[in-house]
Amino acid sequence: MRVTDAGGATGTASMWAELVAGLPIGVLLQDEQGTVLASNDLAGELLGCTAAELRTGARPAGWRARDEGGSALPAPADLAGQVLRMKASLAIPTVVTRPDVPPVRLWVSYHPIRRPEQWLVLVALRPVHTDVSTAQGLLDPLTGLPNRTLLLDRLGQALIRADTHRTLVSLVLLDLCDTAGINARIGFRRGDDLLVTVAGRLREGLRADHTVARYAGDRFAVVAEHPTGTGEPIAARISELVGRSVRLGETRLRPTARVCWLTTDGSTPAHRVIAHLESRLAEAVRPEPGGAGNADPTRL
Repeated sequence: MRVTDAGGATGTASMWAELVAGLPIGVLLQDEQGTVLASNDLAGELLGCTAAELRTGARPAGWRARDEGGSALPAPADLAGQVLRMKASLAIPTVVTRPDVPPVRLWVSYHPIRRPEQWLVLVALRPVHTDVSTAQGLLDPLTGLPNRTLLLDRLGQALIRADTHRTLVSLVLLDLCDTAGINARIGFRRGDDLLVTVAGRLREGLRADHTVARYAGDRFAVVAEHPTGTGEPIAARISELVGRSVRLGETRLRPTARVCWLTTDGSTPAHRVIAHLESRLAEAVRPEPGGAGNADPTRL
């Protein structure tokens, strides 16, 4: 167990060592700047860093930590700041790579903790020996898309990057119409086929760096990062993809949907973005059969 000065009290260091030395996960304690105040040995092993490198923020040559989509993670100070501003936990599927060493897949979670004199961030690193998202139950079993949990995580990361780099994030929600009627007319199996078809069209028809997720039931969501503009072109593309004719067994139909988008500069928390857009989608008028309709656009 290695401990840096976490407040100057010997008792604190002793308690820390006793609690975390034997844990099967890596543990880091950070301040609001993302500086590592203490760590257990496993954290360094999982991250491929020495205790000194963890404390100073230095990393070995060629060391990289990215999310599962391949995007670089925000700086430790940005992550710590986000967690402490929101006073809410954040989890990121992470892949650590180094030259000539197999990639290390981790489920990294950040938790705000309060001490009498300051707020700190507790970081837990759990090794995952397969695909991180699959191992953590983050993929929708029907469509193979990220589920709501992973969507919220990806949205949170995108908002941090936008706030840090002065870019924009658009979230688009899509609500398929009349799925209950389709299930009643041609069966639940064909209804599932429709969801799988829509999922495939979105995944193949949108940019590879967009996150396409099954949000809930017959709803899908897309997170897109862009330097300028709004989510309107993305929403239009989604409407076009969804509105294409599809054959389900002996039945051919043209799906209809409500599509609502929101663009933000990253200063709005993820839960507020979601709540605002859900409200807008609920107010949207259902489109006429044979087409996809857009709810009023929103920008935060």
